[in-house]
Amino acid sequence: MTETEPVATRTLRPPEGYHLAGSVRLLAMGAHDPCARFVNETFWWATRTPSGPGTLSLHRMGGELVAAGYGPGAEWLIERADAIAGLTDDVSGFAELAESHPVVAQLAREYRGIRLPATGQIFPRLLRAICEQKVTGKEAFRAYAATVRHFGSPAPGPVRGLWTPPEPAAVAAAPYWVFHPFGLEQRRAETLRRAAMAADRLERCTGSTEATRRLTAISGIGRWTAAEVVRIAFADADAVSVGDFHIPNTVAWALAGEARADDARMLALLEPFRGHRGRVCVLLAVAGWYAPAFGPRKPLRSFARF
Repeated sequence: MTETEPVATRTLRPPEGYHLAGSVRLLAMGAHDPCARFVNETFWWATRTPSGPGTLSLHRMGGELVAAGYGPGAEWLIERADAIAGLTDDVSGFAELAESHPVVAQLAREYRGIRLPATGQIFPRLLRAICEQKVTGKEAFRAYAATVRHFGSPAPGPVRGLWTPPEPAAVAAAPYWVFHPFGLEQRRAETLRRAAMAADRLERCTGSTEATRRLTAISGIGRWTAAEVVRIAFADADAVSVGDFHIPNTVAWALAGEARADDARMLALLEPFRGHRGRVCVLLAVAGWYAPAFGPRKPLRSFARF
């Protein structure tokens, strides 16, 4: 068997209306994520598993979803393919809660096929979230992609240019200045190194509450970063990214017609949807809701020449 042939396959039966692209795109940082992408209507996701590196592909075939695993981690990925595709996401009760607000009710109807993935993995999503802390999206992507390509390795399977995320031990062992050419200043680099040192303990977390507690105990990781991680690692539909620059304004604009809001106001507006507050935020982003912009854009910076 060659590296380009799947080690294992599985056929899944998604619910009516399931939207593959809308669900699994939550796993990727844009269209050019080095670890996740669509190629010819097939989604490819590479990661490291307890059995070694692996790649999972997902594509629709009629009313079914076909999963294929590549590399040493193939069996591990195939076993969890339904969760990774978002098919285990519990949406019960959301439609009823959504009816309390016309915008949320419309989101629930129009995007009912979007489900939250549950990867069961913390460090790969934590790496990306730390790169995203307090910078623009372009800065975050550059740092994330450069870090993956420096510390990661080519992923198993037929897709060229797909990478597995770094081994936490390699990241933990690197001095902070190694990350400067990637665009990570000392603060985020040291946070990433501390997270990598704690990766084994973090990966043993069995749920969102425990993971949030362990994550926020690490210096440099707060509620925003923890929410970004557990929403994808455990499909936590209630995880709200408190401390985000844009989300409070987006929520306030969509739900109350207010162009600006703080975290307290955002949480008050989301309270009627408790249990699915994070889902509301995800669907607002998917639907393209943004508050009016005032003032100049945040400038791009580069730490590579510091």
